[in-house]
Amino acid sequence: MVVTEELADELPAEAVEEAKARAATLLLAFRHGNQLAFDHELDVLFAERAEREVTTLLAWIAAEAVRKAYAPEVGDRVLRAMARRAPADTGAVAVDEESASAARLIEAVAAGEVAEVRGLVASTADTTFLLGGLLQGVAMMLPLLPEGELAEITAELRRRHGGTVHLPEARAGV
Repeated sequence: MVVTEELADELPAEAVEEAKARAATLLLAFRHGNQLAFDHELDVLFAERAEREVTTLLAWIAAEAVRKAYAPEVGDRVLRAMARRAPADTGAVAVDEESASAARLIEAVAAGEVAEVRGLVASTADTTFLLGGLLQGVAMMLPLLPEGELAEITAELRRRHGGTVHLPEARAGV
């Protein structure tokens, strides 16, 4: 059993876990090119003055990744090379709007080509643009639906994803 002692200037364990979750959210937004989510998370951190804790955890996550992927002497070389190549403005998230083919995704879904859909999603570095294009395509199709179809579709989606739980009636005498 490992016993740890919390020092006066250290974060409590719960705060560390919360900061890890925030760091992971920030990293996911950055990795997937979601500038809106990235900016939102940064705004929340700045408002709560939690930048130092999250920056420390991001550095820890990066150090762990380098430690697991490279031998110590190679890891240092990789980090030095990254430091030399660091962009001047690091506030922007890398996005790849060109690789998102929403038209191909819609065609693959319509044809029931599961492997094609999976391949498109897996090969798109930034799924935000892919899903945004899909949403735009769906919005363009909505006026073509017959009267009442939209209400039926939204009702079915609410039944499937609305979060309502169906509880069976209790049996008499049980």
